[in-house]
Amino acid sequence: MNNKGSSLGSIAFVIFGVTGDLTKRKLLPALYQLAMEKRIPEKIDIIGFARRPWNDDFMKKILMEGINEYARVAPAESLTISKLLLNAKYISSDFEDKKGFDQLNRFINEKKYKKVLFYLATPPESYEKIIKNLAVCQDFAMNKDWVRIVVEKPYGRDLNSALSLENDLKKCFSEEQIFRIDHYLGKETVQNILVFRFANGIFEPLWNKNYIDHVQITVSESAGVGTRAGYFDTSGVIRDMFANHLLQLVTLTAMEAPYAFNAESVRDEKMKALKSLRPIKGKDALINTFRGQYGDTKIDGKLHPGYLHEDRVAKNSVTETYLCAKVFIDNWRWANVPFYVRSGKCLPVRATEIAIQFKQIPLSLFNWKNMAGEAPNVLILRLQPDEGITLSFGAKLPGPVNQIAPVNMEFSYQDAFGSEPPEAYERLLLDCIVGDQTLFTRNDEVLEQWRFVTDILKAWEKYPVKELQKYKIGSWGSQESREFIEHDNRKWRNLQG
Repeated sequence: MNNKGSSLGSIAFVIFGVTGDLTKRKLLPALYQLAMEKRIPEKIDIIGFARRPWNDDFMKKILMEGINEYARVAPAESLTISKLLLNAKYISSDFEDKKGFDQLNRFINEKKYKKVLFYLATPPESYEKIIKNLAVCQDFAMNKDWVRIVVEKPYGRDLNSALSLENDLKKCFSEEQIFRIDHYLGKETVQNILVFRFANGIFEPLWNKNYIDHVQITVSESAGVGTRAGYFDTSGVIRDMFANHLLQLVTLTAMEAPYAFNAESVRDEKMKALKSLRPIKGKDALINTFRGQYGDTKIDGKLHPGYLHEDRVAKNSVTETYLCAKVFIDNWRWANVPFYVRSGKCLPVRATEIAIQFKQIPLSLFNWKNMAGEAPNVLILRLQPDEGITLSFGAKLPGPVNQIAPVNMEFSYQDAFGSEPPEAYERLLLDCIVGDQTLFTRNDEVLEQWRFVTDILKAWEKYPVKELQKYKIGSWGSQESREFIEHDNRKWRNLQG
């Protein structure tokens, strides 16, 4: 079959690192779902670019397996998969080899693609090589309707590396063409934070220092570092999660109302919140952060190796697998309200939530027995595994004895709308295709996040430790991590999976 003219009007979706898990587990299943729902405005042709000695047919086979295994709605429809992969092309090349990029350039020009989307689905250390080699493809931007590039987090390792990456990108692409992706921003509950706050008159008047005692943001993972140990040992939780996911959740929780739900106004308000973060420098970083590592743990009589015994982890590594921090936002709304953020590996459950803890009334009502605890009023925004919102408050326990008991008001996407919300990558890929940058990170946001985090990294370097506190696999951290928040007469929440 001759497909020479079939690409006219199609988008060339170039996936660097197409052989990796991200493509198989997330990108292709998301594209398939968008195609099934006829949400993609135009046809998409996949062009895979990676080192492995694959060919077109083998890549199609692997991607088809990925869609069948990870599609959100099963079973997958074979006709839609066939159409999606019909013109798929594979280019085998190292990322530093200019010949591979010349081949890519020729293929795109021969097929006369008018729209080209590059996706960096590779380890971060490959970004610089790929972006610099894309400079040989400057004519991508000529005679094209549009050219875009998607960059996965982490976006650099510190402020200087982020600046360097930014300079490389700007040699080939304008800010309007760059989509810095953080998949957490594609989750329905994250987007719903803004709707929940600003479209409902009940909570916005309470969303400030007068009524909120503190905020807890948790991103917990039940698995260890696994096959990512080599990468993780050079990054740790602070680069892998804190510098992007956690700080983005902080800004969305703390930001002021945008004048409209569009890219510039939303990101302007997020940027104001980021610039209001109280710096954590020098010895303050030792007080306001805590690091730990999961250690050797016996579970049901079997010894599970700790972080220092993982493959490709340095024997004397002080890379944190658990991090908690106390963050303040120095503006009128949030003055002296602590944001406690934490993330870790090998914790009891895989879960993500934002918990808004309201201030407790000064005295228990009529001296009744209060079984709701010291702070019964908590608003919980649950991002995973089951997206939804919970409000906890105190109510009278039925019966003749005067007692206050905790009760919950629950909102679940599954129950309310009859199905699970779309995968984050479905929304983000669609936004990228239509050119909406609202849920993508702007360059000044990225640099401001790294300014804040780099101060902490420098403090850790200035005041080094020989080893980190160990915690048991399957626990919520060490005693010291609990004391981190208990010093402020508060307690960590125990999340449910």
